[in-house]
Amino acid sequence: MADDTAYGDTSDQDLLARHVDGDPDAFGELVRRHRDRLWAVALRTLGDREEAADAVQDALVSAYRAAHTFRGQSAVTTWLHRITVNACLDRARKAASRKTSPVDDTERLEQLLEPHEEASAPAERNDLHRQLLEALGTLPPDQRAALVLVDMQGYPVAEAAHLLDVPTGTVKSRCARGRARLLPLLAHLRPEKADEKKERGEERNRTQGTSVPPAAGPPTDGPRDTGPSDSAAVKGGGGRA
Repeated sequence: MADDTAYGDTSDQDLLARHVDGDPDAFGELVRRHRDRLWAVALRTLGDREEAADAVQDALVSAYRAAHTFRGQSAVTTWLHRITVNACLDRARKAASRKTSPVDDTERLEQLLEPHEEASAPAERNDLHRQLLEALGTLPPDQRAALVLVDMQGYPVAEAAHLLDVPTGTVKSRCARGRARLLPLLAHLRPEKADEKKERGEERNRTQGTSVPPAAGPPTDGPRDTGPSDSAAVKGGGGRA
């Protein structure tokens, strides 16, 4: 086993080159440096610890085998994240195709929360998180992956696009359509502004004394998802060693 300090200030790109040249410990150092963030992305994208662990393993096996194809056109960490996201999308699509019952959705999605948050957060916050994550779980995998990267992981749109191997416009449209799908599910969680309360009060005053209350119209729909789903050639996340 390699000493954690053995590679000192060696760059990720040099580590990958050493791995290609036959250094038996270089790739292990890359894994040590980046596994936590890869795990976080996989867990938030898939919502299941076992699936996330398998996706990360698939991704690392792919990276190990494909290291010789790395051309340095992006950072090594970006390359690793891209492979991991692809592995997650592969698993999410396979899971969706064989899914027959949503019984375990809530339990799986609750695992998107960090364990320490689950234990220490107030009940109200836990309930809010559950509702947010249940809504997130209704999105198609491609839209969910884009929102996880941009809104949850904080990636710039351009970098998320590189990770997903799609144009920036595709990431923007996936995020927009994902948010539009979430809006009707989460509208009740939005805090009501003071001027909105005032307007509702004035409306009640105007209609007071009327024998027949005005008919309530249908709830206002959120933005509609009108465009066809984006199709991207997402390569497989990996195989078995």
